[in-house]
Amino acid sequence: MADFPRSLLDFQRRFPDDAACAEYLASARWPDGFRCMACGNAKSWRLACRARLTFGCAACGKEISVTAGTIMHRSHLPLSIWFWAAYLMATHSNGMSALQLQSELGIGSYKTAWLLAMKLRRAMVAPGRSPLAGLVEVDETTIPFRTKDDPPAGGQGRSHAGKLLVAGAVEIKSRKKGKLALGRVRLATITNYRAETLRAFMKDNIAPGSLAKTDGLASYLGAPDVTHEPHVVGPMAAHIVLPAIHRVFSNLKTWALGVFHGLRRKHLKAYLDEFTFRFNRRKSRHAAFATLLGIATAIKPATYKMLIALGSTA
Repeated sequence: MADFPRSLLDFQRRFPDDAACAEYLASARWPDGFRCMACGNAKSWRLACRARLTFGCAACGKEISVTAGTIMHRSHLPLSIWFWAAYLMATHSNGMSALQLQSELGIGSYKTAWLLAMKLRRAMVAPGRSPLAGLVEVDETTIPFRTKDDPPAGGQGRSHAGKLLVAGAVEIKSRKKGKLALGRVRLATITNYRAETLRAFMKDNIAPGSLAKTDGLASYLGAPDVTHEPHVVGPMAAHIVLPAIHRVFSNLKTWALGVFHGLRRKHLKAYLDEFTFRFNRRKSRHAAFATLLGIATAIKPATYKMLIALGSTA
């Protein structure tokens, strides 16, 4: 049996209740058997008196729930709701907004649905993920942002007025019969187009020795550890010179407007992370569900107050 459900019916068969979800989480967290988070001991017993699957350490006596220390830490939502939300956000062709999750899963309040979605978005960035490599197109774009009451709007050209600034990079795997084959993508929020900003983006997201193809903007010149291949746009449209990254930008903007009716500044990074996660797994969406839950068990939990305070850096 595959490690992930390949259809909606398969998902329902594999995860009919909270108990099945808990068993899956336990195997994902401790594939070689339970190990105590406090003392590292492997010997334990299951505590039948607890509502959620909980282990008792035989050495130190600490009780550890299957969700302790994960993004589901101290959540009062049923595990089945968490699994449904993860499955829908990972496999749905366009993703799911918090409002859609609230409606589809019968969640009582929008705040709870929003928190659920934001916690899952935090699990869409794998710790220690490898940087892009080989031939990489790099560019920047702007996205009109929404205020609380207004629709998306923005200034013209390189004006920053009313816009969210985003840097992007995408691997070029091959060109077959004139068609681009794209690899993985990276997106990040930026505050300006200065050299220190764009070079830092390249350093964080592109492996040393790669070939970086840009539009010739002076800020990219001198980027360390990569071979820079500038292609000055001039009067030519940017998507002609850098077709791969501008295809990514076009998909991003269409997704942002279609699913969320525009993005807001405060949590932009979280939405870019979701788009990146989904784009990089576009050919294996159902496997993305297992990946999402795997990361969810490995990263530290965050509370509602923490997510609100972190804003776009969450």
